[in-house]
Amino acid sequence: MQSTPNPENKPASADGFRLDAQALARLEELDPNGANRLIERVVTAYVKSLERLLPELEGARGAQLDLHVIRHVCHTLKSSSASLGALDLAERCAEIETMARIGQTDGLEPLLDGMLGQVIQVRQALLSLLPNIP
Repeated sequence: MQSTPNPENKPASADGFRLDAQALARLEELDPNGANRLIERVVTAYVKSLERLLPELEGARGAQLDLHVIRHVCHTLKSSSASLGALDLAERCAEIETMARIGQTDGLEPLLDGMLGQVIQVRQALLSLLPNIP
């Protein structure tokens, strides 16, 4: 039995956080009947990417900021987050990526903290699209 993620074409949400419905609709258009399980595969890949990137980001923080790693993580998350409808997270990643690229560290830590909070919300909202994944 094929389950359709988000059958009412409403933006996925978790605790009031919403993903952009248009971005999700664009993904659904690529696999309209869900036969290829595109959304499930993309969400699963994104979550696995988070599991790999977030520890890297955490290791790059602190007294010895590694701006190269911070920039890489934010660059990687920027486009994938946007394609899944996490537009605010994508914007924050772009801002942090720019700061890291030009070497600006003032105010970086609070932005990273906010980004990590957004990542939690995005992850929950994305997983809500997949009824069989905890």
